Amino acid sequence: MPNFSDIIGQDMLKKHLITAVEHDTVSHAYIIVGEKYSGKEFIARIFAAALLCTGEEGHDIPCNNCHSCHQAFSKNNPDIIYVTHDKPGVIGVDDIRTQINEDISIKPYSGRKKIYIVNEAEKMNPQAQNALLKTFEEPPEYAVIILLTTSADELLPTIRSRAVELDMRPVPDAEVKRFLMEEVQIPDYKADVCVAFARGNIGKAKLLASNEDFDNIRRDVINLLKHIREMEISELATAVKKAGEYKLEINDYLDIILVYYRDVLLFKATMDANGLIFKDEIQYIRKAASESTYEGIQNIIAGLEKARERLGANVNFELTMELLFMCIKEN
Repeated sequence: MPNFSDIIGQDMLKKHLITAVEHDTVSHAYIIVGEKYSGKEFIARIFAAALLCTGEEGHDIPCNNCHSCHQAFSKNNPDIIYVTHDKPGVIGVDDIRTQINEDISIKPYSGRKKIYIVNEAEKMNPQAQNALLKTFEEPPEYAVIILLTTSADELLPTIRSRAVELDMRPVPDAEVKRFLMEEVQIPDYKADVCVAFARGNIGKAKLLASNEDFDNIRRDVINLLKHIREMEISELATAVKKAGEYKLEINDYLDIILVYYRDVLLFKATMDANGLIFKDEIQYIRKAASESTYEGIQNIIAGLEKARERLGANVNFELTMELLFMCIKEN
């Protein structure tokens, strides 16, 4: 079972929570802000377990040995409530009323605190947030409400002003790579690729390391970029259809293209393969660097950003990808 030492990075956030537990200065409400997959719920579970831990003083918190800790990490502790919602994409007023407001007056079953964890808190509609605000204004002394969100801006200012807001920070690349190689046990070159795409998000890095879909996208994109200059228009049309298979992962698809051409740009400027992400494609990166101008590579990178904007504005997928591929081919 995990404790605070198992949280990779996030030193300031960890220090704040540990100090709050050790000095009994726990707030009635917290907002933990971080990207999807960044480990917000993992942190919330450790914090909740620490608040209810009955282990002896002087041991790590949570101790992971007491009955309360075992219950917490098996999600069976009656004093830790995970707020759920039935309607996809929305946490409604009834969810908040029935699972928090009407329950919070009941004292903890056995612990010092009663903890409510609301994941995807940005999905609370205004009515739900206003209902929660009433509880925030007069909470019982034993209650702790933890809101987990990818965007604190989606929460009402009155909610944010009554909670301690803790922002998760990108984990340094070296720490992410070490974690992947030691804990996930992937080789050096694969760790480099996952680190490049995770951008400091430890959960995403772990997901990419074991994601066959990501490997398939990477293989197909790299194969396309190796040969795109020699492809006929009909072959580009086929490539557009193939890209359509990855429509749900299109940001990963575009990120792979971006990193590839950043490698091309870096190699063109330095003639050094050591800093490349796709070191195993050095033969093709060297060729692309020799055939492309700096302006051409910048045009491709600009074309990628334009493609993201178009897809974000719901411009036709096939047309957007066709324009992108033509931009890459011509530059």
